[in-house]
Amino acid sequence: MAMYRVFAGSDGESHIEELRLEDRPELGALTNVSEVRVQHFDGTRNMDFHPLPERRLIIHLSGEVEITTSDGSKQVLRGGDIRLMEDVTGRGHAHLDLTPSSAVYVILKD
Repeated sequence: MAMYRVFAGSDGESHIEELRLEDRPELGALTNVSEVRVQHFDGTRNMDFHPLPERRLIIHLSGEVEITTSDGSKQVLRGGDIRLMEDVTGRGHAHLDLTPSSAVYVILKD
C-alpha cells in the first residue's frame, strides 16, 4: 500500500508526491466529507489532462490505473493504494485505466 498526493503547483502544472499518513494526520479521521461512493470501472477510461471539480480521496480496491501529471511524472496505482487528489486548478492530470478497477471515492469539502 502506498499513498500519493496529486496537486497543482504555483507553476500551474500538476505534480505527484508520496505521502506518509504520519505527516497528514487529518486524513486519519475525515470529518468534512460531502459524499462517499464505491465505483467499478470497465477498464476503458482514457482521459486527457483535466483538473478535478473538487478535492477527493480515492482508495483503490482492485485493478490498475495510471496517473500522469502535467510535469511528466507517471504513477501506476493498484488495489490498496490511496491518492489524495488536490489538483483542482491548473492543467490537471491524465488518467488511463490499465485494467478494470474499483475504488472508493471520498469527496472532500473545503
